[in-house]
Amino acid sequence: MSEPTPVAPVPPHGTVPPVVEPAPGAPPTARLVTSPVPVSGAQVVLERDGYRAEIAGVGATLRTLTFEGRDLVVPFAADEVRPGFRGALLAPWPNRVTDGRYERDGVEHQLPLNEVERGHALHGLAHWADWTIDQAQAARASASFVLVPRDGYPWRLALSVVYELTDDGLTTTVTARNAGTGVAPYGTAPHPYLIAGEGRVDDWSFTLPAASYLEVTDDRLVPVGTRPVGDRDGFDFRDGHPVGDLFVDHAFTDLAFGTPDGDAGGGPGQEARVTATVTARDGHGVTMSWGTELPWVQVHTADRPEPENDRVGLAVEPMTCPPDAFNSGDDLVLLAPGEAHTASWTITAF
Repeated sequence: MSEPTPVAPVPPHGTVPPVVEPAPGAPPTARLVTSPVPVSGAQVVLERDGYRAEIAGVGATLRTLTFEGRDLVVPFAADEVRPGFRGALLAPWPNRVTDGRYERDGVEHQLPLNEVERGHALHGLAHWADWTIDQAQAARASASFVLVPRDGYPWRLALSVVYELTDDGLTTTVTARNAGTGVAPYGTAPHPYLIAGEGRVDDWSFTLPAASYLEVTDDRLVPVGTRPVGDRDGFDFRDGHPVGDLFVDHAFTDLAFGTPDGDAGGGPGQEARVTATVTARDGHGVTMSWGTELPWVQVHTADRPEPENDRVGLAVEPMTCPPDAFNSGDDLVLLAPGEAHTASWTITAF
């Protein structure tokens, strides 16, 4: 029988709990908090080379991420109900299903409407699930959750996620496997609010090599169609510019995927990736990069009525598909029984 993972007290946000030393000869373990269970679920604390990440079991949420003490994402406390979708994993769809209604193989499905004010099904079914922490090492943790068939989504998915700190920052890898019968529609995305440094979104610059964006209606954010980024003032971020008071809650696509050495589309043996960059006035900031399995990205300036929450972070959400893909079919992943899909992204400080 393996030794149980060491348990540490729940730390308040911003403090470091005592290090629990592993048994002699055992691999380093993460700090794992399971008793008493915090409001946001079991907690895992990962550390490596100046990075520190705290993962919450509810929604397999990235609760905090810092580099040398500097916040890279908008955090929340372990004993706090997660504010909205902050840091959560979104599956089996990201963004909105219009009216929560869609049709597959001649059958109409109705999802619960959790965005009541606009009348949509928003961000999937996994974000309030209590994921199981399967493994917790010093810089790597994994969690899993089985989405059972239900009204509106009658497919069984086995979902798993790996969070890993490396020299490049925090890499998250999400895998979904169709563990049931029938072809399952699927999409995924993360929902971090990135922080460049001092100030708010208005004080930062944003760079995103996207040539098109998805126009939506003003009232309900229902997709209308893709447009060149030059058609809307301030939406061409390819060369980077200050965000200022610009409002953004849109999906971008036609991303310029390349490689670290500059090869467009990816050279032999190299994965094509794209990078979004948020930069503070002092030159520090944060990047988020991902591969071609995520051809869309939702960007949101996080405008809120509460002053303490208004525009405090920039949501950057790489997505497998655009909003309302369950109806449009655009870039929708279709998983046959036994098939799996994997997506990953990395957040890095500079």
